Parts: sequence; C-alpha cells; structure tokens
Amino acid sequence: MKHAGPDALDRAEPLLAQIRKIEALKERSRGVFYRSGRAFLHFHEHGPELFADVRTGEDFRRFPATSPTHWAALMKALAGALRA
Repeated sequence: MKHAGPDALDRAEPLLAQIRKIEALKERSRGVFYRSGRAFLHFHEHGPELFADVRTGEDFRRFPATSPTHWAALMKALAGALRA
C-alpha cells in the first residue's frame, strides 16, 4: 500500500482541514502530521480507498478514511490517541 498522493489527498481535503485545527499536531508535509516531533498520522491509498495510520502508543493503527462516515470515526480515534 503506497503513501497517499496528491489526488487522494485532494479527495480528503475536508478531513485534512479538520485535522489542521488540532493544535497538538503539526503538518510537516501534506497529509503527514507530527506530535511533539514524532510521526503521529499519515495516509495511504489502495485503489480508490484511503487509509489513515494513527500512532497509538509505540505502534500505528490503520483506519479507513475514504468517506465522511470514516472521517468522523477517525476524528474520534484521533481525540482518543491524543488523550493517551
């Protein structure tokens, strides 16, 4: 599964705009977010599907991120990961 390219990230721009509002995260390159200098969130694409990898502890957990329904679940997961 490859990292998400510009076209995939274009489709997820409303999600990216929401994530950019989270002050604890810094976007180092488009769609790649860091927390306290450590990789925290990035995206992959597989065909038309988009996935987000979120750091949970020492590992990353993959979440579907193709649709607005997925985006809502991802935002909840991000909130939980940021509280941990």
